[in-house]
Amino acid sequence: MKVIIPLAGKGTRLRPHTHLVPKPMLKIAGKPVMAYILEDLEKLGNVSEVVYITGHLKEKVEDYARTQFAKLPAKFVEQKVQDGTAGAVKLAQPFVGGEDVLIIFVDTIFETDLSVIKSTDADGIIWVKEVEDYQRFGVVVTDKSDNMTQIVEKPTTPISKRANIGLYYIRNSRLLFEGIDHVLTQPTNKGEYYLTDAFQYMIDKGAKLKVIDVEGWYDAGKLDTLLETNHTVLSKLGGARRPKSVPAGVTIHDPVYIEDDVTLSTSTIGPNVSIGAGSRVEGSTLSDTIIGKKANVKGSTLRNSLVGDDVTIEGLKGELTVSDHSEIRGTA
Repeated sequence: MKVIIPLAGKGTRLRPHTHLVPKPMLKIAGKPVMAYILEDLEKLGNVSEVVYITGHLKEKVEDYARTQFAKLPAKFVEQKVQDGTAGAVKLAQPFVGGEDVLIIFVDTIFETDLSVIKSTDADGIIWVKEVEDYQRFGVVVTDKSDNMTQIVEKPTTPISKRANIGLYYIRNSRLLFEGIDHVLTQPTNKGEYYLTDAFQYMIDKGAKLKVIDVEGWYDAGKLDTLLETNHTVLSKLGGARRPKSVPAGVTIHDPVYIEDDVTLSTSTIGPNVSIGAGSRVEGSTLSDTIIGKKANVKGSTLRNSLVGDDVTIEGLKGELTVSDHSEIRGTA
């Protein structure tokens, strides 16, 4: 099985951080978002190759995949024209060779058992999550057997509440690329070509795409949801990590993720705080916040904040989003 991972986007909703860090490499509970996906693929065990569709800051993505997940054979293809999800997946076609494919968009973390693909008799699987704010998503409509009949983008009426989460398995990859070729000959939808339109083409040709609900789906595509997902991973998914010893004068409210070489003094940390390796926190109170590597936080009270690597913050109180290699000093 080939795996296709499109990650060429610029991550505009997470700027300024994504000016320097690719969106899939922003960290939750100490690990890049894409690491959670790649760890699942290693466990799955039947991956012949991962095809990464790269773009923004592609060298950092390639280096991380090659060094940290060397067991997964990899190809890297640059998407030079941002023409949508169908255009991105089309770039992987020369490397698929008729194998079945797993397509994963890596700005979310999901809970599901991917091994179901080894036993399914369907032509493909589309994973979904039921949501209340269905108007924000493409929702999947099914028949009585839970096979997809259509995907409706941002419906105004509750035709379905099962949101498309960007995780797909396709057994018949030749029909998939036939559908993509068809989509690419049609007028764009708001300037883009959508992969979901290729799925509709497959269904119209008689394919059966099974719809499966995931246990959990956690967005990491913008600041507020990134922090919410950090909380979820710390509290529900086993991502918490306390230091081996807590210095006198330091109070920790679980859940937290704190590397062993973090220096803490006279501070209150947590809940829902991640602190990267080599950072120092002194005389501060942190909650619902992610701190990167080698950061220095002194005399500050931060909540709902995202702080990059090698950042110095002194005397501040409130909510911040500060990218790598920055210094901010105040009088809090």
